[in-house]
Amino acid sequence: VQLVESGGGLVHPGGSLRLSCAASGSGFRINAMGWYRQAPGKQCELVANIIGGGITNYADSVKGRFTISRDNARNTVYLQMNSLKPEDTAVYYCNSLGTMGWGAPFNSWGQGTQVTVSS
Repeated sequence: VQLVESGGGLVHPGGSLRLSCAASGSGFRINAMGWYRQAPGKQCELVANIIGGGITNYADSVKGRFTISRDNARNTVYLQMNSLKPEDTAVYYCNSLGTMGWGAPFNSWGQGTQVTVSS
């Protein structure tokens, strides 16, 4: 399963960005999709994920500012990021967990998209 991300860029503090991640392949079922981020010198952390029928989880640092959503028909997950702060600057990675048609699990990652929040 391949994941292709888009939507990163440079934004001023207080601005907004929307990230997209589309999964492609054949014969797979997605169980969860999410976004992680890694800032320079820091560990990779979960930003938000959406599981099964729509259960969402958020890092405390983004609650109330970021919203994750999913279009099941398009196998696409979105991350709407509002009220962005300089500390949100990082490379954002899309992740997907699921199973292939023959039952084997998969754990796929996107290539990463840079988000920079700076004045």
